[in-house]
Amino acid sequence: MKRFLNRLLPKSWRSDIVTIPVIRLHGTIMAGGGQFRPSLSLASTAGPIEKAFSFEAPAVAISINSPGGSPVQSRLIFRRIRDLATEKNRKVLVFVEDVAASGGYMIAVAGDEIFADPSSIVGSIGVVSASFGFPELMKKIGIERRVHTAGQNKAVLDPFKPEKKEDIERLKALQLEVHETFIDLVKDRRGPKLKDDPDLFTGLFWTGKKGLELGLVDALGDMRSVLKTRFGPKTQLKLITAPRGLFGRFGWFGSSKGGFSAPDIAAAAASGLIDAAEERALWARFGL
Repeated sequence: MKRFLNRLLPKSWRSDIVTIPVIRLHGTIMAGGGQFRPSLSLASTAGPIEKAFSFEAPAVAISINSPGGSPVQSRLIFRRIRDLATEKNRKVLVFVEDVAASGGYMIAVAGDEIFADPSSIVGSIGVVSASFGFPELMKKIGIERRVHTAGQNKAVLDPFKPEKKEDIERLKALQLEVHETFIDLVKDRRGPKLKDDPDLFTGLFWTGKKGLELGLVDALGDMRSVLKTRFGPKTQLKLITAPRGLFGRFGWFGSSKGGFSAPDIAAAAASGLIDAAEERALWARFGL
């Protein structure tokens, strides 16, 4: 409505200032997220995404800095962006910061155009499952693992028991299906822009400069420079954030006692350490 009314005014009265809403999607991608290290999921990003698309603006800008994570949450975020872009008839411009890899790149292809720094990391179009195995440790410390199931496949890939060949084959078959979904999504969005390279869908990753050659990104550049060049030097960027208070973030007032609980705080701290280790491992894959 604002743009429509602006066009009705005499040219000398019209405002030439364009405001572009900006969403920052930074962090690992997983459902729920930890108490101390919130992550990206549809639940945590839906509010800012919908608010950004509610603005009367020629485009929505998205800053991405993510090493990936949950393929389901990645695709849900991708789908919400594309649905709103179609519904609101908005261009989506994606800007990669340090990394948009794996699930981070899946979200990035929601953009009509993708921009990256020459030294950004992009790609890693693949699927990975990582865990630990402790069967020898269990023997060494004299602990016996007891698992009782109804259904012969209810305890596959138990980390406290030796791996079975059939369980690994089942996991790899599942990974291939998820990988095919990822590949189809990238091909659908990037289409003829992609170069015919045998390594494109192998899980390898590249710099933004090489990603441009491969068709994974459209151009090199940073958000402010690109937006001001495209929409004018007076273009303003408006960051859209989700409201989050300190205590609401940590959930300390959610206990049944209505106050701080030592066991709750200890559990949250332990969970935070695990979340931090998992997150650190994801970033470390890209040398970050």
